[in-house]
Amino acid sequence: MKIEPGKFLETILAEKAREVAAMIDERPGKLRESSKLFDVVKAHSNRLQIIAEVKKASPSLGDINMTVDIVTQAQAYEAAGAAMISVLTDPIFFKGNIEYLRKISTAVRIPTLNKDFIIDKKQINRAINAGATVILLIVACFEDGEQVVLQELYDYASSLGLEVLVETHNKAELDRAHALGAQIIGVNNRNLKTFEVSLQNSLDLVKFFKPENVYISESGIFGQSEAEKVAAGFEGILVGTALMQAADLTEKLQELQIVR
Repeated sequence: MKIEPGKFLETILAEKAREVAAMIDERPGKLRESSKLFDVVKAHSNRLQIIAEVKKASPSLGDINMTVDIVTQAQAYEAAGAAMISVLTDPIFFKGNIEYLRKISTAVRIPTLNKDFIIDKKQINRAINAGATVILLIVACFEDGEQVVLQELYDYASSLGLEVLVETHNKAELDRAHALGAQIIGVNNRNLKTFEVSLQNSLDLVKFFKPENVYISESGIFGQSEAEKVAAGFEGILVGTALMQAADLTEKLQELQIVR
């Protein structure tokens, strides 16, 4: 689906609302046994932790790696020391699938993140049943007046035992994430309206961080130089494209694990 420039998030959310309307409301099952991402990151704070993403395509780049064996890729991430595996499940814009999450969660022991534009409890129920131990909530998907809805989704996921990565892009969204009581907060370096990327987005927000939380820098990290720029202020980074295109996946992942 073609997205008009400047209307990425608007277009994605409109499509997501249609997807959710047609989605079966599953009864949530038991949380898959795995370590807690928050605990893992805090226990290994001397090294920048990697959330390694399985991503076949994106709206900004198009096809990234369509022939990848998703399970083999995920197992390689785990073997190379990734703290968590992020799995894209959006079928329209990222060519993902909920079955990718199910297959990967069955094949690994470390936490798995359902990476999607989650706006409804139906998606949370589906995520836990597909083996996710963490879900993503993007503050930008909810208007300021919808903070109650965002809080309800956060609390609901937490009540099921799921951890929540709350994604932000600016100071106002960071404040809203803190107001939720979020323990794990991401700063996305990609503007969801224009899809432009700048690491400065992460660096500008570090001064507002709270020591008790875990902060993850997301997007625009392709090698050691970018990882080093954010390593002082962040506990972890989320990396997709660089790992999906790496000639030597293990070498690339280990290159990103900066000692802090």
